[in-house]
Amino acid sequence: MNKTININLANTFFHIDEDAYIKLQRYLDAIKRSFTDSQGKSEIIADIEARIAELFTERLLHERQVITTKEVDEVITIMGQPEDYLVDEEIFEDEPKSSKSNTRKPHKQLFRDTDHKYIGGVCAGLSYYLGIDALWVRLLFILTTLLSGFGILVYILFWILVPEAATTAQKIAMTGEPVNISNIEKKIKEGFDEVTEKVKSVDYDKMGQSVKKNSKNFFDSILAVILFLFKVVAKLIGIIVLIFAATVLISLLIGLFTAGTIDLWGAQPWREFVDITVDAPVWLISLLSFFAVGIPFFFLFYLGLKILVNNLKSIGNFAKFSLLGIWLLSVIGLTILGIRTATDYSFDAMATETEVLNIVQKDTLEIRVMEAQNLKNRYYHDSDFDIVVDGDEKMIYREDMEFFIKQSPNNEARIEIEKKSQGSNYKDAFKRAENVDYEFSVENNIVYLNNYLTTDYDNKFRDQEIEIIIYVPENTFVKLHNSTRYHMEGNIKNNLNYYSNDLANHTWKMDNHGVLNCMDCPVEENLEDANDDVIEDSIPSEEIDTLNYEIKIDSTHIN
Repeated sequence: MNKTININLANTFFHIDEDAYIKLQRYLDAIKRSFTDSQGKSEIIADIEARIAELFTERLLHERQVITTKEVDEVITIMGQPEDYLVDEEIFEDEPKSSKSNTRKPHKQLFRDTDHKYIGGVCAGLSYYLGIDALWVRLLFILTTLLSGFGILVYILFWILVPEAATTAQKIAMTGEPVNISNIEKKIKEGFDEVTEKVKSVDYDKMGQSVKKNSKNFFDSILAVILFLFKVVAKLIGIIVLIFAATVLISLLIGLFTAGTIDLWGAQPWREFVDITVDAPVWLISLLSFFAVGIPFFFLFYLGLKILVNNLKSIGNFAKFSLLGIWLLSVIGLTILGIRTATDYSFDAMATETEVLNIVQKDTLEIRVMEAQNLKNRYYHDSDFDIVVDGDEKMIYREDMEFFIKQSPNNEARIEIEKKSQGSNYKDAFKRAENVDYEFSVENNIVYLNNYLTTDYDNKFRDQEIEIIIYVPENTFVKLHNSTRYHMEGNIKNNLNYYSNDLANHTWKMDNHGVLNCMDCPVEENLEDANDDVIEDSIPSEEIDTLNYEIKIDSTHIN
């Protein structure tokens, strides 16, 4: 049978065994002696006793249970052995040596941190519990509040349901650190240091500046709120920059794989367009473009990370200068390729082919334009530029043909085919012009003109085009088929001043002035010109010059 004692520990009533009481009393006395010269000794002892009372309460199954030596030993193990805090060991000679204290990792407890609060300390408390920066938690609440209003409701619930970290033990438990003598002492001393600094600052200030100091504290609070809002905006900007830069980098990477550097999905038609317009391999252009555009966006991506993550490690000066060098080389390479490509269009040249037609005066020459019949395997089906495959041969295809009708100076019907191209110099342009392929045919006084030209794939695209001049003798009839409507130059001379499109579907006769006269145009189309001639003939020119007009103004009718 053991004697029990009733004690009041931190305003909490306990029944404790006499032996356990003696051990607990010695433990508390040893702690008090270890904090003899410590600042805030009474607050430290009070918090330690409150923590011990809390631990005893957790171990009691009912109110009348007696605390034994076992419970005291467990509490001392959690709070720390006295020898760890410069306590005399002879006081605890009957205490069995413990090799290690309890190393079990403590669990975090959720409290509201009112020491670092803006409103209720909810976000600061959650930041400790979740192990993330408080700014992220505040940003999450702001976003959910702006988007749906749900954030403010959750915040109010946390404010009501989550207790405030009022005691030192609760503040330590909130951070997940063990609530022992060392951490309690450290926490209280940190608080005293802060108070001491504030007291010192007040002591050095004159009493007459109290109003000024209160105003300063008010404006400091406003400044803190403004700085917090700036931090939130900066984080939002960082997220936007990060997403934008990442999207561009992923797109560039996909473009690099599809452009020919790594032929992942096979040949793409647009790659062939680049191949015949730029005098450089596609893989080189895509690789230089990837580095020239991608490296700035990589640094933009890194900037977004730096905004979001405060302790992000630097990539190092070696990596920075290496990327800068690669970027400069890529920009210089693209500039050189651009200049070379531009010079390929700096000179014009023309190669001419002539064929005599078996047409004499008063014959009728019919002109028709034919579309491509056998070139069906085309990449783009574009009239201005295309690539066609004829068997195993690839060709550049272009529907750029115009024809012009002129009077023959020697009454000899003939066709001149002018092949035009551009190049880096005259010789290069002339060579490319000669390599242009164009075909036409003549059957029974009918000229069949193709509406397209072709050239070899290796000849590259250099704005090749065809211009045809058809020389017609005097008094020769020219019948223009409807297919010629969009292939005639606009300044063909005719007696009705028709634009080239309107010349089609009519028969014309070449006069001795090089003017085409319509043979089958409706009569009413000539009435206006005929009326003008009649008016001019009805009034002699000498009478027109002698006509006088007299204007009389009656001043009585002028207001």
